[in-house]
Amino acid sequence: QVQLVQSGGGSVQTGGSLRLSCAASAYASRINFMGWFRQAPGKEREAVGTIYTKDDTKYYADFVNGRFTISYDLGENTAYLQMNDLKPEDTAMYYCAASGRKYRFKWYEERDFDNWGQGTQVTVSS
Repeated sequence: QVQLVQSGGGSVQTGGSLRLSCAASAYASRINFMGWFRQAPGKEREAVGTIYTKDDTKYYADFVNGRFTISYDLGENTAYLQMNDLKPEDTAMYYCAASGRKYRFKWYEERDFDNWGQGTQVTVSS
């Protein structure tokens, strides 16, 4: 069972930056995709973006609009979400997730991910 431990997050003002980390322990070699999701109060969880760890192909939600970058360090088995130009509407709990799927995988579909991090809060003030 892959375990994911998140770190980073916090509070920033509009226009600020934050970097979230997600370290995978045990069976990390089984991970094909690492995704980031977020859930704002009163809203459903939504996909932020996903990276295919084998070749660095990345997928992003439209709202990212070039502000966020996902990366994955194979040596450290750690995924990162670099967030720049943050806005108040980015305020949410952010979760990383891992998937070992190879086929019929939808990068934005929660149910296609097998393991989840504990979540980390990001708060952006105006």
